[in-house]
Amino acid sequence: MKTGKKEIKNIFEWLNEITLHKTSIENISEESWNVWNSWLIHKYVSMDIRYIELSNYIQTLPYENKQQTYQIYREMIPKTKVFLKYIKSKNKKQPATLVEYVAKYFECGLGEAEEYIDILRETGTRSILYKMGVDEKETEKLLKK
Repeated sequence: MKTGKKEIKNIFEWLNEITLHKTSIENISEESWNVWNSWLIHKYVSMDIRYIELSNYIQTLPYENKQQTYQIYREMIPKTKVFLKYIKSKNKKQPATLVEYVAKYFECGLGEAEEYIDILRETGTRSILYKMGVDEKETEKLLKK
C-alpha cells in the first residue's frame, strides 16, 4: 500500500537515514518501523569512535521507543555519508570438544573453560588433554590452528 511515505527495508537503510537522509518521523511508513532494531542500530553506530559515547547514552532509552531513539540519533549525528563498519572479534573460536574437555577438567562452565584455554595456551591445554587420556592424534586435531 503506497502512502507517499518513505519505505525503509533493512538496518543499513536505517543507518543511512540516521546519518545522511534524515527523513522526519512523519514521513516514514509504519511498515518501516517494524524493520527497526534498536540493538543493532546502537551496535553499528558505536562502531564509529566519534559516536561511541552518544550510542552509550542513547542505549539507556527504552527499546520500545523507536521513534525517540531515531530522532535523537538523527539530530545528534551530523549529516554526512558514514561507513559504520562492523568490527569482528579477533578471538579464535575454540572447538566445542576442546572446551568441553577443559570444562570437565576444571569442573567449570564452558565460558570459563574458553578463558582457561586462552590463558594456558597450547602447551598447558595439551598437558590437560594428556592428563584426561586424550590420544596424540585427537589432541593434535583439537589444537590445530
